[in-house]
Amino acid sequence: MIPNSFLSKIAQIVLSQYQKNTTNTIIVLPNKRAKVFLLNEIQIQSQQTIFAPEIISIEDFVQEISGIRSIDNIELLFQFFAVYCSVTETVKQESFENFANWAKTLLQDFNEIDRYLLEPNKILKYLEEIKEVEHWSVSADKKTDLIEKYLAFWKLLPTYYHALYAHLKNEKIGYQGLIYREAVSNLKSFSFENKEATYIFAGFNALNHAEEKIVQYLLSINKAEIYWDIDTVFMQDHYHDAGLFTRRFKKDWNHYKSNPFEFIVNDFSEPKNIQIIGTPKSIGQAKIVGDIVNSLKDKNQNLTNVAVVLGEENLLLPILYSLPRQVDALNITMGYSSKNNPVQILVSKLFKMHSSAISRNSKSYVFYYKEVLDVVTHPLLDGLIKAEKLVSIVNKDNFTFIPHKKVLELNGKSSEIFDLIFTKWENNPILILETIATILIKIKDFLNKDIEEEKITKAFLFSIFKVINKLQSYFENNPDVNNVETLYAIYKQVIDVAEVSFEGEPLNGLQIMGVLESRVLDFDTVIITSVNEGKFPAGKSMNSFIPYDVKLEYGLPTFKEKDAIYTYHFYHLLQRAKNIYLLYNTESDGLDAGERSRFITQLLVEKQAKHTITERIINPNVPEIAYQPMVIEKSEKVMDRLKEIASKGFSPSAITSYIRNPIQFYFQKILSIREADEVEENIAVNTLGTIIHGALEELYKPFIGKILTEQNIETCFKLLEEEIIAQFKLVYKEGEIKQGRNLLAFEVAKRNVFNFLKTELESIKDGDAIKIIALEKTIEYEINSPKLPFKVLLKGNVDRIEMRNGILRIIDYKTGKVEKRNVVLKDWDKLIEDSKNDKIIQILTYAYMYQDQCINQKLEVGIISFKNLKSGFLPFEFKPEKNGESIITSEILENFETELIGLLKYILDPSKPFEELI
Repeated sequence: MIPNSFLSKIAQIVLSQYQKNTTNTIIVLPNKRAKVFLLNEIQIQSQQTIFAPEIISIEDFVQEISGIRSIDNIELLFQFFAVYCSVTETVKQESFENFANWAKTLLQDFNEIDRYLLEPNKILKYLEEIKEVEHWSVSADKKTDLIEKYLAFWKLLPTYYHALYAHLKNEKIGYQGLIYREAVSNLKSFSFENKEATYIFAGFNALNHAEEKIVQYLLSINKAEIYWDIDTVFMQDHYHDAGLFTRRFKKDWNHYKSNPFEFIVNDFSEPKNIQIIGTPKSIGQAKIVGDIVNSLKDKNQNLTNVAVVLGEENLLLPILYSLPRQVDALNITMGYSSKNNPVQILVSKLFKMHSSAISRNSKSYVFYYKEVLDVVTHPLLDGLIKAEKLVSIVNKDNFTFIPHKKVLELNGKSSEIFDLIFTKWENNPILILETIATILIKIKDFLNKDIEEEKITKAFLFSIFKVINKLQSYFENNPDVNNVETLYAIYKQVIDVAEVSFEGEPLNGLQIMGVLESRVLDFDTVIITSVNEGKFPAGKSMNSFIPYDVKLEYGLPTFKEKDAIYTYHFYHLLQRAKNIYLLYNTESDGLDAGERSRFITQLLVEKQAKHTITERIINPNVPEIAYQPMVIEKSEKVMDRLKEIASKGFSPSAITSYIRNPIQFYFQKILSIREADEVEENIAVNTLGTIIHGALEELYKPFIGKILTEQNIETCFKLLEEEIIAQFKLVYKEGEIKQGRNLLAFEVAKRNVFNFLKTELESIKDGDAIKIIALEKTIEYEINSPKLPFKVLLKGNVDRIEMRNGILRIIDYKTGKVEKRNVVLKDWDKLIEDSKNDKIIQILTYAYMYQDQCINQKLEVGIISFKNLKSGFLPFEFKPEKNGESIITSEILENFETELIGLLKYILDPSKPFEELI
């Protein structure tokens, strides 16, 4: 803490005025966190050993007065549901998940009504009358069933309130508002029982009516003192929201008609260095926080006097990962929504995986591969579960839907946690929750308690473990709920009101906190994130059934008061700080976007004389050139690899891949990098092509060396569907082909082969003599040219070689669309230069490799396109003067050889690097 902090002043007062009676002195603070800081200040300032005074938060103090234990939002929701069921007719009762949708909002309204000591019947009746006036129907004298049910709900609100209040009070448990109302009722007897006690209220700003009653009563009987922490600037400016409540209290409280108002300080106008930094997106803010902390660390600044205050709690994890490694001590004190909790995300994935497996097929338990992989590859299970084999097989064998038994088989060696994760979820919520709890315990036991990041993970684990425990208690008392869907729905509702509470050692290290946790505390350096409208301040959203004008009428807080609370917190953070960094998102659109906060504008407009304010926008580092193409020099090892490829065989596809992009050739051929195996949920174009190729090979294989007849093609038609299915199973493995897009792809493959066979049949009927010479034949040709550094073997697979009407044909099947212009060459000089000639190069390479086997025979080489079957066979043509020639002549082969050797020479030249084409 800094020397002139508010808590240091409170410590001085305690030691100077109450030192002789510290055992009967109770200090009440706005939150629990400040207790450690105040005790530390008292210890530092005390010249002798004394009994420390009792230090308590306002909520704990009020709870002590009321004699009622506070319960969290989850338990409260369950208690309210039990009460709701007890006062609502069975036929009119809603399920828990539907009930929770409105109950969470209603409970907030009950809480506000009680905290502000309003007459519940009066305000709830007022609500009912408003809704009655608002309703409309086609017939003026008759309400529809929907409207009747709607109005009946509002009529029942007083019943719900009183039943819940009575039930909780009888159990001596309650929500905050109930506890406050009971505390006010019990105030006189409590003060009589504790007549020796003296109370010091310190650091408050906004008080609800119940708190005001308690404080004012204790002040009136001389049992208390109250010390505010407000600056002159805010008190004297009657329009400044930071002083809204304290100005009100000073004016309205009877106590201040005869007593001084303490403290009003003059710290805000002191010298301050304020930096306003805009950057795109939340992640940009996280990076900047890391950079600021790093610069402070380099200056040897004590990070204990540095606070990072999160205007948006979701920034916690990005900031933790952005902090420099030199930060050796860290203290996180804030509430964090369980929705964003990594452990909650894992539990949700488990729910999704199992509930889908149950609902997918009532007779069997079938998992969807994505849900399985989502679970087994979750970071929390990394190192704990050995699922590499399962992941590999699922991707390689293309499993889309995996039966439960198959999952256990695929993983091979079993482990306890793997068995727990994939234990079948019967419709027994208790057993399911016990399984989840055991998984969480296993994860906790695996963590290293000495690693800072894993301490944070344990906090996440503990918060979800508590939720699971509360759900277990609920289902033990409600055995009628007996299916996974309802359990999951209840879990999602409950997780909405759950929070992760971080508590650490505040006196050491960098302080990371939420806005509310910063109350009463002062720091030398403050870094505030998300200073945008809708974030800080939070905006005008009112999660309440009570309309604005009703709140105004009855004195309930509106967004005006809530804005004033945020304003006070913001300016209090700045009040004694010397160095201030205000970070905001510059983006005006997107999920986390918004204008920069009015607080920034207010600081600039109402700039204090001694304040130094600088503004800057920090954008991500953008290089002058957006992307620099890769250039890979040919090292000795690269040349050795090229020589190895040349000896084993350059394929036509390898040559064309070099023309399309040399870097692609480098990755695929030199480094032998293949695409990672992934489940192909929907059949890809290349897979579809493989299936069609395979089916045609198998259908025509019995007729190799024979002249095709009409009967042969009819036989192929009969075997068509069976062969397509066989090819799908061979290529697509365990993939699902009976439904969805894959069923369409199956039909497309079948239709393509059917249309091809139909074309063949028509050709035979028209008198074509077709003899199949070879199918999927591997052909080779060795080039031994003095222009090349070493011999080069060409090697490739030809889809089909046939003799048609005395002309030998080499045919390449293409499942994509190919047109006549794609196989016509006008100029040899343009062959290698234009990547659009890749199909010509490929088929001419086949002709070149096959030339020794077709001496004295007419040869054509070309493509059959399944998306352009009406064009039939598309032969290569050299067409310099519009006189196309499809027969491959020796001149064509010689010209092609010249171009091909020139290309190979370039590929094999050590001085020519692989340069990426973009």
